[in-house]
Amino acid sequence: MRPPRSRTWARRGVTPVIRVRGSGSASVAAAGMACYRPGFRTRLLYRIHQYRGRKGEKKAFAWTEYRDMLVAAHHQLPGGNVVLVWDNLNVHTCADMQAWAGRQPWLRVFQLPSYAPDLNPVEGVWSSLKRGPLANIAFTGPAHLLTVLKAGLRKIQRRPGLIEGCLAETGLCLEKLGTDIIN
Repeated sequence: MRPPRSRTWARRGVTPVIRVRGSGSASVAAAGMACYRPGFRTRLLYRIHQYRGRKGEKKAFAWTEYRDMLVAAHHQLPGGNVVLVWDNLNVHTCADMQAWAGRQPWLRVFQLPSYAPDLNPVEGVWSSLKRGPLANIAFTGPAHLLTVLKAGLRKIQRRPGLIEGCLAETGLCLEKLGTDIIN
């Protein structure tokens, strides 16, 4: 709910002030996959998890939610094997997730080295989102944040060239990894 730091303007001698209401305990998490396949349109698939601060509610994605997202991606994408390039988030490397991934004949997983966001194409998507639709906004509440976040992600989904640019920025090569890449 805190607005990102960005530049603004005001009349000379007047300091610009952005008022933000309350601290709140709600938060929003987003998980995304950039899907690449030579000869096909590049896609961005995402899920959003909202934490409302209720008792017993999970604050972030569980490994089962990532699993369900991968299964949905496999069904949405036209046939073939999936090559998954993942960072070292603890949920991605947990024993349950690794055991499940090992049992899937259509899935190959490559782990990125620690502290290597420059090799993760989805980091480029998040950066584009933060510099674009989410920049210079003081959100009035979680509902406002969700509305702007979903609209920004849909806008990025309609720009496959932007998603392809995020892959090109990393230097990863489709031909060496396999037929499909999901990150």
